[in-house]
Amino acid sequence: MLTLIKNADIFAPDKLGRKDVLLAGDKIVAIEDRIDLPDSFPVKVIDAGGLKLVPGLIDAHVHIAGAGGEGGPASRTPELLLSDMLSAGVTTVIGCLGTDGFTRSVESVLMKVKSLRAEGVSAWMYSGAYQVPSPSITGDFARDIAMIDEVIGVGEVALSDHRSSCPTIDELVRIAAHARVAGMIGGKAGIVNIHLGDARDPFRPIYKAVEASELSFRQFYPTHINRNNYIFEDAKIYGLEGYVDITTSGYPYYPDEEIKPSTALRLLLEAGVPVEHITFTSDACGSLPGFDPVTGELVKLETGLPSANLREMRDAVNVENIPLVTALKVLTTNPAKILKLKQKGAIKTGMDADLLLLDHELKISAVFAMGKQMVEYGVLLRKGTYEK
Repeated sequence: MLTLIKNADIFAPDKLGRKDVLLAGDKIVAIEDRIDLPDSFPVKVIDAGGLKLVPGLIDAHVHIAGAGGEGGPASRTPELLLSDMLSAGVTTVIGCLGTDGFTRSVESVLMKVKSLRAEGVSAWMYSGAYQVPSPSITGDFARDIAMIDEVIGVGEVALSDHRSSCPTIDELVRIAAHARVAGMIGGKAGIVNIHLGDARDPFRPIYKAVEASELSFRQFYPTHINRNNYIFEDAKIYGLEGYVDITTSGYPYYPDEEIKPSTALRLLLEAGVPVEHITFTSDACGSLPGFDPVTGELVKLETGLPSANLREMRDAVNVENIPLVTALKVLTTNPAKILKLKQKGAIKTGMDADLLLLDHELKISAVFAMGKQMVEYGVLLRKGTYEK
């Protein structure tokens, strides 16, 4: 079955204007001003007049197999639901383990990746967790990266956080160097996803690791850079050289501490940070804990959803006056390039057919994942295996 999307206003994410797009199998096979097919062709025609066609969103930091546990066994968060992913316009996720590298396993993340792929969306993962040495599948996270298709890097390794294993600079260099070589061998990004905690000067270990080695800042991918004002101010400087990831799901729960993601994007751009260095991720299904600054006791616990990404992208455009072309990049081309997902993040002939149709309010009308329509007129057509 072919799918022909007609009269779409395409943001690829660069604006291409009004065109027709033909999907065959899981690929985009043609983009033309007008595409006409013989009546005998088995084709579903969708009139996208008045709608914007954009790439499917990439959420590069999701606890797809659940996370949390800082508040005891009852505070363990559940796995990612396919419906939450699709209703948020996310067609690709990168899974990670997180805080609990003791009772949860990297193997469970791998099986969730395989599950999501079987349900029709795209998924990859990081080996490892907060802890150093990093838990792995094969006994070595570098072997995981080199040999297991679904594994593209290591993380989230915790720095500047009371839950961190406090790796030395030598250990951090060794992790990044091994990940880089493993990535080269396996044709992967081989990147180190870094969890930044609340400590001051959180980027210092990365600076020292780069100074002590031949590594580049682009070997590291720090997240949660908008978690408070002083970390964010440091991120404005670090982002001139390295990647910075804005967490979208924490703001509604911690508005007095966190920088609103859409505002953070504007402020980073105004500080001269190249847009190509910036991404949004949801941290979905991870716990969002609040700790007493004096006693260290857990005082609040929330969890995030993938929908935070689209909400903040929408606010970036409608409230912060950031062009849609720019706002889209932090959820499409940027994570695709950083993580070397060569078939993702753009609307081009030959790319994977991961697409969204958005209305004038940037709300979802349709979602296509690997060429299959998953949302139609804002209604889910596909749910996870055990979802009602």
